[in-house]
Amino acid sequence: MIPLKDLDTAVREALTGDEEAFARLIGPYRRELLVHCYRMLGSLQDAEDVLQEALLHAWRRLGTLREPGSFRAWLYKIATNACLDALDKRPRRTLPSAVYPPADPLGPMAPPFEDPIWLEPLPDEWLADAADHPEARYTMHESIALAFQLALQLLPPRRRAVLILRDVLAWQAKEVANLLEMTISAVNSALHRARATMRKYHGADRDAAVRSLPDDERTQKLLNEYVQAWGTADIAKLVALLKDDATWLMPPLPTWYRGREAIRSFIATRLLAAHGVGRRYIPTRANGQPAMAIYHGSEASNAYQAVGLQVLTVDEPAWQIAQVTTFMKPELFPRFGLAAELFE
Repeated sequence: MIPLKDLDTAVREALTGDEEAFARLIGPYRRELLVHCYRMLGSLQDAEDVLQEALLHAWRRLGTLREPGSFRAWLYKIATNACLDALDKRPRRTLPSAVYPPADPLGPMAPPFEDPIWLEPLPDEWLADAADHPEARYTMHESIALAFQLALQLLPPRRRAVLILRDVLAWQAKEVANLLEMTISAVNSALHRARATMRKYHGADRDAAVRSLPDDERTQKLLNEYVQAWGTADIAKLVALLKDDATWLMPPLPTWYRGREAIRSFIATRLLAAHGVGRRYIPTRANGQPAMAIYHGSEASNAYQAVGLQVLTVDEPAWQIAQVTTFMKPELFPRFGLAAELFE
């Protein structure tokens, strides 16, 4: 945050048309606004595009800022409204398991559905400048987890904005009412409905306590075992790390599988059947969850090409993998600080 005195000076400098002053002004808020837009939109690319539009709008309307001390709230209002406008023109983001039934691993795979309807993963680095709010209903990591994002996208856009602002960012009802130009009673009503939806699709009621942060040491150990099992093509070890009812998703493919045996069959007959192609696996993190970057080699080159990013959802009580979501979008790799190619 910028001290109020410095903020006032920076605003006055920016009002003279000083673009560098404006860049310094928005710098401390850019990352948290990106995460806010991601929660609203469920897409990395959309979040970046919409925030860019919002900041351009803020630059043009800086003269309407009446109190420098409200600069952060003013930016959130512009960014939230930009997200709401974007959501009027875009389909909601989802995952295959919420739309299609599980498939037979021995049957044909459906062709990819390339329209922008799938959730996208978020680099953990985007949370570097964010902090948990002790009074918030959800922890910072929980509020960007894939399961949370999937449930969040089921909410109507304004209800979604209310829940994010109240339960994730811990804004007061009056502040949210001012931002969204709603009455306090309308905000409270929207929040009540949003919480009911989240309880239905995201698990138990969160009134009693905020879930503790995951055990990083145990999570890292599980990820290391998972990466090692892939590196040695140890199917038995891979399957042993999964819950009995684990799911396997591969957007933009609508095809997905449920259960250890179905996943075992898919890995054995589809993923590891091509013995002539080398592979490399790099551990990473996404959405506050363990993840793995996948590279495939080529007989014609000594380079390994980016293929997809797997995000693992861990069942903490059992400490097994409940879901593997493979985002088959190599263009995501640079945003995660991952190379598009690896060389021998």
